[in-house]
Amino acid sequence: MKQQLSKVRQPQKFDFILTIILVLIFISSIIAIYAAFPLVPAYVPTGGFNGILGKQIQFYIIGIIVIAIIMYLGNDNLNTFARIGYFIFLALLIYLFLDLHIFQRFLGMTLPFAKTVNGATAWLEFPFIGTIQPSEFMKVILIIISAYTIVDHNEDKREDSFESDIQLFLKLGKWLLPPLALILLQPDTGIFLIIILTILLMVICSGIRREWIIIGTILVVVALVTFFYLFYFNQTLFTKIFGSSYKVKRIYGWLYPEQYSTSAGLQLYSSILSLGSSGLTGHGFQADVISIPEAHTDFIFAAIGMNFGFLGCIFIVGLCVALDLRLFLIASRSKNNIEKLMIIGFLGMLIIQQLENIGMVIGLFPITGITLPLISSGGSSLLSYMLAFGIVMNASLKAKKLSDYVY
Repeated sequence: MKQQLSKVRQPQKFDFILTIILVLIFISSIIAIYAAFPLVPAYVPTGGFNGILGKQIQFYIIGIIVIAIIMYLGNDNLNTFARIGYFIFLALLIYLFLDLHIFQRFLGMTLPFAKTVNGATAWLEFPFIGTIQPSEFMKVILIIISAYTIVDHNEDKREDSFESDIQLFLKLGKWLLPPLALILLQPDTGIFLIIILTILLMVICSGIRREWIIIGTILVVVALVTFFYLFYFNQTLFTKIFGSSYKVKRIYGWLYPEQYSTSAGLQLYSSILSLGSSGLTGHGFQADVISIPEAHTDFIFAAIGMNFGFLGCIFIVGLCVALDLRLFLIASRSKNNIEKLMIIGFLGMLIIQQLENIGMVIGLFPITGITLPLISSGGSSLLSYMLAFGIVMNASLKAKKLSDYVY
């Protein structure tokens, strides 16, 4: 008689591969921020407990605690928690809107805790807590709510039709429009675009009719062709339509960085010079060859290039790709439709932000003030991603339980 050989594996407490990738990214972030110290303006504290490096380490520790809490609670009540978080952060976005568009504009005063940086009122600064950017957390919340909304809609619909898709758009719009409008009015075009593109990716992956994708693609192509035609061949009409605001000047700085190297193109021009002159291994640790604005945040990739050259940049890109591939693998293995769609959303958000940040640093995309996820200095962005990774960890372990028994 054959004996059945079965052995129960010890349940794994975390996704080992994802954890290793995250640890490598965290170490790289600490080194990159420390290397950028000579490029950071004097008014920004660098060393010590309250410096940018000390705060980044604190946020990593808090982020690990966040992941542990989410893994303990599980993903079962995410919809409830997300809806509570939605209204909390929506209230904070409304507060920032009132500060910028009512109190600052008409009363000449600023509400307590509201903070304006580079013309955008997108932050709240609290004593003993620090600076919070509500829109960063709203990104993750909207992905969670959208995943539940899409899956619930697909389970209830009787047939694939334009009417059914329109119903889905209306259901999503109910949740998306209020925060998106408030984020755009801060103004924060970067996060606005990330949310829009991420939710569009989730909707496309949910199985809407192909005609919507074709129509959307045509509209985007027409809009881009029209924009660049006006910019290059009809400057008068371009100025009449888009004006001469700070964001429009950024377009000029993006397309003509040398011509606007002392104004709107300063960041990109400095970034291109630093990357182009760094060679294979860079200028050396904590190099200060070329001044790079926002070297520890938006342009940390340029600072990495200056310090560690082409090899350093390739290493960071490799870590980003490894993280993206791991999330893709976890999503493909997940048997839960809601978790699968959430991870697709998190992956889309991550890739879009990675491409936009690195793209703007090398001149492929206009500058939108987007940081490099998990690498750049910034607590709200880091904690929001750690929140997402806690959910991903749960989904990964749930998928692995299918192979917990070996026969």
